[in-house]
Amino acid sequence: MAQIVYYVWAHLRVSPRGSPVSFCVPTGNFGNMLAGWAAKQMGLPVDRLIVASNRNDILTRALTRGDLSVREVVPTTSPSMDIQVSSNFERLLFEVLGRDGAAVTEMLHRFRSEGRVDVPPALLAALQADFDAGCLDDARVATVIDRVHEDHDLLVDPHTAVGLGVAGPFAEQLESPVVCLATAHPAKFPDAVFDATGVRPVLQSAFKASSSGPSGWVMCRLTSRQSRLS
Repeated sequence: MAQIVYYVWAHLRVSPRGSPVSFCVPTGNFGNMLAGWAAKQMGLPVDRLIVASNRNDILTRALTRGDLSVREVVPTTSPSMDIQVSSNFERLLFEVLGRDGAAVTEMLHRFRSEGRVDVPPALLAALQADFDAGCLDDARVATVIDRVHEDHDLLVDPHTAVGLGVAGPFAEQLESPVVCLATAHPAKFPDAVFDATGVRPVLQSAFKASSSGPSGWVMCRLTSRQSRLS
């Protein structure tokens, strides 16, 4: 419920007159993206919801070709998305299947016992009415991090880079603006950011103990250019 606010706030900033906006979210457990879908169901003018995966692409496979199958988890530079069983996806299935709990139970029982289930064509079509999806491997993620740094003097973490990289091709096709949700801070992944850009993000000394603050927020400084990100 709290995450629904992200979409409403962003929509009002990007489209104050109420024209449609699309959203791209790097996601593994699908909770943040599910909030975007709920916002759309509540009446927010949302065009497309774009699911961005890393190499652990079960959500992308499920939404693009109906392949809901478990594969080996591959460690990546975006570890929060290194997931093969997306815990909130069944909530979406429940809603799209008309809140038919028995149908969801049967489908997920086969998924968990056999390691795969094919999404029925009618259900897949219903999901694709709202969702697009794509995935990025680590090499492409590093390229996105480097490009964003070069073009915008901005450091992004690997998770956010997954979203930006997946959103790009869709943004070129859509008439609506695409908002990418940044889901982590670059200073949490200094090695990946350094490998991609040659710049190591560091926390300002006053905020290194971020857990002691009321909201756990941090600030990051670009060591080479003395530019601040918050």
